[in-house]
Amino acid sequence: MKRVLIALACAGVLLVDAGLASMSDKVLGAVRQLQRMAQAKEPPMDLRWGAETRGTLQNSLNPFGPAKPIRYIINTHFHPDHVGGNERLAKAGRTFTGGNVAGDIADAGQGASIIAYENTLNHLSAPTGQQAMLPEDAWPTDTFHMESMKLSHFFNGDGVQIIHVPSAHTDGDVIVYFRGSDVVASGDLFQMTTYPFIDVEHGGTINGVIEGANRILDIVIPEFRMEGGTMVVPGHGRLSDGGDVGYYRDMLTIIRDRVQALIKQGKTLEQVKAARVTADYDPRWGADSGFWTTEKFVEAVYKTLQPKAPAKPGAATTTTTKKKSQ
Repeated sequence: MKRVLIALACAGVLLVDAGLASMSDKVLGAVRQLQRMAQAKEPPMDLRWGAETRGTLQNSLNPFGPAKPIRYIINTHFHPDHVGGNERLAKAGRTFTGGNVAGDIADAGQGASIIAYENTLNHLSAPTGQQAMLPEDAWPTDTFHMESMKLSHFFNGDGVQIIHVPSAHTDGDVIVYFRGSDVVASGDLFQMTTYPFIDVEHGGTINGVIEGANRILDIVIPEFRMEGGTMVVPGHGRLSDGGDVGYYRDMLTIIRDRVQALIKQGKTLEQVKAARVTADYDPRWGADSGFWTTEKFVEAVYKTLQPKAPAKPGAATTTTTKKKSQ
């Protein structure tokens, strides 16, 4: 089950991820249905005036009013099942004000703003003359390269923070934190279906995925004994909480440490596979068929834990010589 988070507000709609291109009609249908439900239902007084809503008097009395378009799409990474709907959904929306900073000025006011870490744009686009992964209208219009960014204003009473986790599922993953609603959208850094897909070709590492889980755990606050509290929306699978993320992090850490110990003993990849380092977790997370199997997961862990080759002496000598000549 692929997750697309929909946040409704009187000012419009924010999406975290866009799903597959084939899902666009379903996503738009879900947005319209939620808008109709929001317009028909009068919110209770404690929600109208709660600090988490931060609305004006008019918005509190009539919180939604007429349905507004999609304003923002936040991509958690570049894989097709998370960005495939970018083009269709963005065209169904409208930028808040002033156009998309990274887009053509002529397009100001047309289409929703697509926000992502800069490496996501790098993967989706291509140099002039080469074939890009997606059409230009599906590329992120607003990117960042720092550790995190936040929307410049509240959205639906929420401060929205976008946090980059380097070298994790890919090299462009982000976590989206809705501070007022106390909801975290994790993308594929955390999922509830199989072992995590580590895209080694595009900068993914097991240590980065574990660090991503730790970043989520830094944010979440449980309601009671690790249950309830902050809601975590995974990239795939059921809605979760801090307890689920903690179990997931511990499972990955144990498997990582087992593989690391075997690597230090000089074991080959085939020997590591034969050791069945995931055996006690396979009933819950394992898969023998499909796109991402247990065997592929172990291969990815093994590859990303290999020690980096030391720099060649010749390269270091050349660098030193250049510095002396300056």
